[in-house]
Amino acid sequence: MCITKHRPSRPQVVAKSFAKPFAQADRLLPGANFGDTYALVVTGLALDAVGVSQQVFGRQPSWIKWLLVLRNGIVTPFGLKTGPERGSGAHIGFLPIVRQSTNSVVFGFDDWHLDFRVLLEVKERKSAHHEISVSTAVKTHNLVGSSYLALVKPFHRIVVPAMLMQVVSGH
Repeated sequence: MCITKHRPSRPQVVAKSFAKPFAQADRLLPGANFGDTYALVVTGLALDAVGVSQQVFGRQPSWIKWLLVLRNGIVTPFGLKTGPERGSGAHIGFLPIVRQSTNSVVFGFDDWHLDFRVLLEVKERKSAHHEISVSTAVKTHNLVGSSYLALVKPFHRIVVPAMLMQVVSGH
């Protein structure tokens, strides 16, 4: 007689992470001059937006931690913010929470060179499928902000999908 153990199902990727324009960047951050969205369709998840945010932003792979340490070392002499200020309120990982609901969390802060917002949304789709998206909106204020954005965009395009995949790999 063969007895098999039942394993709890793991979240599975239904559609690989994909990028798309963020048409509502100006609604998230009025005056935004950059916006993008990365999305992932999964099945087998039963989390709200805050739970997903903790999986995506609450921890970073070591190579992303290293990039953030390098970034912070480079920008500190220029007076750029390197994370949430102490006593500034709730945050997940290095991102301060601006507002939250069951299906979405908005993160971000304003600095002298640029303002940014990150919107994480969990949308229910057909038959237990969920689309998890991370949208970024940036409003630059000056040449330093525009230059900074141009320098970090290539890294942003690699880091955001990698962090989004933690929803599946983190289980």
